[in-house]
Amino acid sequence: MTTLVFGHKSPDTDSTGSPIIWAWYLNQIKGVDAKPVLLGEPNTEALFVLDRWSLDKPEIISEVAADTPVVIVDTNNPAELPDNINDADIQGIIDHHKLVGGLETKGPIDIRIEPLACTATIMWKMIGKDLAQMPQSIQGAMLSCILSDTLEFRSPTTTNEDKAVAWDLAQALDVNISEYAAEMFAAKSDVSAFSEAELLRMDSKEYEVGGKQFRVSVLETTSPKMVLDRKDALMAAMPGVADEDGADQVLLFVVDILQEEATLMVPNDLVKSVAEKSFDASVDGDTVVLPGIMSRKKQIIPNLKV
Repeated sequence: MTTLVFGHKSPDTDSTGSPIIWAWYLNQIKGVDAKPVLLGEPNTEALFVLDRWSLDKPEIISEVAADTPVVIVDTNNPAELPDNINDADIQGIIDHHKLVGGLETKGPIDIRIEPLACTATIMWKMIGKDLAQMPQSIQGAMLSCILSDTLEFRSPTTTNEDKAVAWDLAQALDVNISEYAAEMFAAKSDVSAFSEAELLRMDSKEYEVGGKQFRVSVLETTSPKMVLDRKDALMAAMPGVADEDGADQVLLFVVDILQEEATLMVPNDLVKSVAEKSFDASVDGDTVVLPGIMSRKKQIIPNLKV
């Protein structure tokens, strides 16, 4: 039976590229019949990466048949996976997020979770000497994942290992990191084709804080004005998205990659209280700028208070 490799819902570049990388490794190096799949439509940056490196867009699935062998990458959170994930035969997990719990396996499995900025960096270490057999397209996906997750090394999640792997890959591919990252971020920043609801779900994760369910959405961009110009419409869409998704509130952080700051939209008193308690911010109006805030994983989620 074919092993499915996938990341989290609302796939970004890492959750699009890492399944492709690992499926290549399983097929070509380990001799395991494997297939990368996605749990949703990839974002514009991920689509750019697929086109740039001539990679096929993986099939999009919503559920997994019982007993299907799967490898989960870039998450270990059941809320970000198919509802019936525990019916599958989970063969492995490769991730760089905190351990959440709730997944059940049918036997002992290989798990690799490391405090690195990107899943692809972990895969680079795991593949080891077999990297010599990796085609340029897969190397390109790996480099793209690292540059995306580190925001070209600006994110506080970036480690020296992430940097070293990225530079090695860029040298092998004869890629100028700054120029290529700028192309990726430009693709990510063009959100004109998406509805407000799609933007609120595009790069989002569900978290419970103090008894409140939040959908924490992050839009990383080099053109924050493009998003902030739609502020009123985005805030008007938040209650509907929250209701449909079983959340109390959507928190939307617009991360300015170049200025290295985030703007949090403040539609009501609940979000105002969250901003003041979580980030020691002074809120006057329906937005608040949070200097230095770049990472949901390291700076936003750990600090959330209600």
